[in-house]
Amino acid sequence: GQNVIVIVPGANLLLDFEDLKRASDVICKAKVVVCQLEITPSVSLEALKMARASGVKTLFNPAPALADLDPQFYTCSDIFCCNETEAEILTGIPVGNLEDAEKVGRMLLERGCKLVIVTLGAEGCMMISGDKPIPKHVPAGKVRAVDTTGAGDSFVGALAFYLAYYPKLSMEEMIRKSNCVASVSVQAPGTQSSYPYRKDLPQDLF
Repeated sequence: GQNVIVIVPGANLLLDFEDLKRASDVICKAKVVVCQLEITPSVSLEALKMARASGVKTLFNPAPALADLDPQFYTCSDIFCCNETEAEILTGIPVGNLEDAEKVGRMLLERGCKLVIVTLGAEGCMMISGDKPIPKHVPAGKVRAVDTTGAGDSFVGALAFYLAYYPKLSMEEMIRKSNCVASVSVQAPGTQSSYPYRKDLPQDLF
């Protein structure tokens, strides 16, 4: 039930600025652009900048995290979403409880983030924003975890889905639903979750 991950970037690192140019029309017309650090960081940052310049909502997941992350990532991300390990690498603060997550969130807000989500595995998420400085803990349901690999990707992907297609939901509700999707993803081995097709999902997810 715990992550054991080896990262082999391979073809991801071949993505370059020319690829971004070819995709610029799609990026600039999107509802949400999600970026991580599994491609060259400067390419991810440029994608975020392109999206922001066109008024597209940006969601950034600093995975795998870099201690020397370019400061522009904080200011170019409408939503900055990291897990406990990534949060510690970025801030130097070990995240072992909700209070630690709050400290991390406040530090990232000071760096220019608008809204920070710290995912906490079985404990759900901590959300804090510049508009609402009182942090909000959004718990996750209790499940039997078989394989947690990809749970963060399930969460981020679900959050992007709700941002794009259900923008009138409150952020807390989007996070609650995304927690539920991530909870489903850890109950079977592998990262190729089949949750859109499963009949046993809570009916209020979609």
